[in-house]
Amino acid sequence: VQLVESGGGLVQPGGSLRLSCAASGFTFSTYSMSWYRQAPGKEREWVATITSPGGSRWYADPVKGRFTISRDNAKTTVYLQMNSLKPRNTAVYYCSRGGGYWGKGTLVTVSS
Repeated sequence: VQLVESGGGLVQPGGSLRLSCAASGFTFSTYSMSWYRQAPGKEREWVATITSPGGSRWYADPVKGRFTISRDNAKTTVYLQMNSLKPRNTAVYYCSRGGGYWGKGTLVTVSS
């Protein structure tokens, strides 16, 4: 199992970013996928999950209405569209699959 995140970077408050997580080594279409984040000095927290099949989506309260999780099973990729970003959204964002599989993360910095 390999999960590789990309798309992080520096963005101004109010801006947007789209994170990607390229998955390989397992039958992607049969697994729910999640995003987590870990801000400096804080514990890792769950952000969003998308199921498969069906594509039901679940969000942590702080990101509801601003973040959207999606997936492309043909590309074995899961995405996190982040809008109206705030400085407190600064964190390393991780892609995860059940069974304890994690990517190495991608850093998102929201700052003016």
